[in-house]
Amino acid sequence: MQASSSSPLIRVALVEDDAYFQQVFQDAVEQAPDMMLASVSGTLAQGLAALTAGAPDVLLVDIGLPDGSGIDLVRVAHERYPACNVMVCTTFGDEAHVMQSLEAGASSYLLKDSAAAGIVAEIRSLHGGGSPISPLIARQVLMRFRGAPQAGTPAQPPSPSRDDVRSGLSARETEVLEYITRGFTADEIAGLMQISRHTVLTFIRRIYAKLEVHSKAEAIFEARSRGLIRE
Repeated sequence: MQASSSSPLIRVALVEDDAYFQQVFQDAVEQAPDMMLASVSGTLAQGLAALTAGAPDVLLVDIGLPDGSGIDLVRVAHERYPACNVMVCTTFGDEAHVMQSLEAGASSYLLKDSAAAGIVAEIRSLHGGGSPISPLIARQVLMRFRGAPQAGTPAQPPSPSRDDVRSGLSARETEVLEYITRGFTADEIAGLMQISRHTVLTFIRRIYAKLEVHSKAEAIFEARSRGLIRE
């Protein structure tokens, strides 16, 4: 797709702390003839500072930043520059992060591993008025609204069950958890899943937090006792 001489380039601001994905997204944008990279940041603080230089057309932001949540950056960008299109691209696929991002002002939500190859097309779609959302995320949003109580009907509190915890783990987190129980190292899991080691470690940290454990042995015990993984 070639940009015409009269069409301004799509200015993209990137906020991503994973070195691998930062390079992938940066290379993709820089090679696109109709785009320019306005800024590249690796932390929440850097992302906020970059916004002071002006509004990008598209803000591509991860949620799990080393000094805070990318959702805070989404909120600031949306409040300061309502016309800025915000795309969340992350490994967080759980409903809580999805809904918080959309409520903060994101117009697009993509799972990082599946979006890398087609990120330029997704940016063009967002800039053109679309709202690219990964199929898994779209299904979550759809099911949430399908299950919403009708007006005047009081919502019933859910009964705690194993499914509550199971639904709290994303498909990718469950996959990592299964590899962990089979004795694979972080490097081996990264190779099997074709993601970076940093992303694997992020998945593991989130698994520990959701299972309320602090070690691999505890995670395996909890996962098996709760029926979250195949024996």
